[in-house]
Amino acid sequence: MIDVVATTGAAPAASRLGRSFNLFRRVDAPELRCAVPQDRAVPRFITATGWEFAGTLTGDDTAPHGFDARAAGPLSGWNGFYIFESWRR
Repeated sequence: MIDVVATTGAAPAASRLGRSFNLFRRVDAPELRCAVPQDRAVPRFITATGWEFAGTLTGDDTAPHGFDARAAGPLSGWNGFYIFESWRR
């Protein structure tokens, strides 16, 4: 049996995860992003030089392109963060 998933083309929203994220971007590669759940400690590699705060993703916010809500939840629960590449259409 094959599961079919319908998509609307819209970016997934953080509210589908049931958690909020702090977003960080790499200074020398701003398309590289790290989402850290607000209830988790910020990883040491983020607090080192080279990263900057890029806002929060909460409630009904539209997630940036490249952010996969289905992957962010389990991955950030497992290792405390979710790395993704943000892009524009």
